[in-house]
Amino acid sequence: MASVPVSAARDQLPAVLAQSATEAVTLLRHGRPVAVVVSPERYDQLLDAEEELEDVEAFDAAMAEAGDAIPWEQVKVDLGWT
Repeated sequence: MASVPVSAARDQLPAVLAQSATEAVTLLRHGRPVAVVVSPERYDQLLDAEEELEDVEAFDAAMAEAGDAIPWEQVKVDLGWT
């Protein structure tokens, strides 16, 4: 991952944007990270990964809930599938 001071990024914005197409670019203010520039494709990948993790967490929470399991045969009857 590349790092660029904010002051340099202002002067070199086209180059920073071009670089973000191949790698994330961290913007630094006083040597500390303040933002990260990524391509739209990478941003979409990150959002998809976050959503997947949220789904896994929701599934794990649902599986951890206390209660009796409903037999599959009963579920089919309740849904009118039999």
